[in-house]
Amino acid sequence: MSPDTMTLAQAVNQRRSVRGYLDKEVPAEVLESIFTLAQRAPSNCNIQPWKVYVASGELKNRLRDQMVDLVVKGVPFDSDYDYPDRFDGEYRKRQVECAVELYNHMGIGRGDKEGRMRATLRNFQMFDAPHVVFIGMDKLFGASVAIDVGMYIQTLMLSMTAHGVGSCAQGSMRYYPKLVREAFNLDDDTHILLGISFGYEDTSVAANKTWIDREPLSSTTQFKR
Repeated sequence: MSPDTMTLAQAVNQRRSVRGYLDKEVPAEVLESIFTLAQRAPSNCNIQPWKVYVASGELKNRLRDQMVDLVVKGVPFDSDYDYPDRFDGEYRKRQVECAVELYNHMGIGRGDKEGRMRATLRNFQMFDAPHVVFIGMDKLFGASVAIDVGMYIQTLMLSMTAHGVGSCAQGSMRYYPKLVREAFNLDDDTHILLGISFGYEDTSVAANKTWIDREPLSSTTQFKR
């Protein structure tokens, strides 16, 4: 199946968070095709506010090692954007169910602190992905413009799926934005929203057996006349 033959429904249903990758880079022409298609994302007044920075090879490895080193040393996060300390109610329930499903596949028990730490570090190790893309926007923009960037991110991940490439959107990739700005020679006007590790899925990785379902439509959506 190719981007020209995969339906939208197939891409939406097949896309999921991939947490383990083969040591195989995505060819340059496929990368260009993926990101060119993603440029068709919706955008208010066509401002296209997303700023996109793809790291591969030595640069990706350097960023990975720097992030892991900072986490191991306990250096506080310095994100450009706030994130809730915790979720409550139905949101907390879904979060816990997701974690339980993932940790069960990884063989990590509730009291396994070392296992949980290893799982946390896997995020900063970028799940061994050959590529990572950091996505940001101008620091002057707020939530209303971030909506546009969010639509770009979804379009990008669906484009990856259509090209046979796995991905995992990671809030953890925004925790040390100064490293990203330094790596890409950016000024402080660019703020980093998140990163996406991506590449070809390693189906032997236990975490990749995780499949999280969605709530029934009736719990999130109302139809009225």
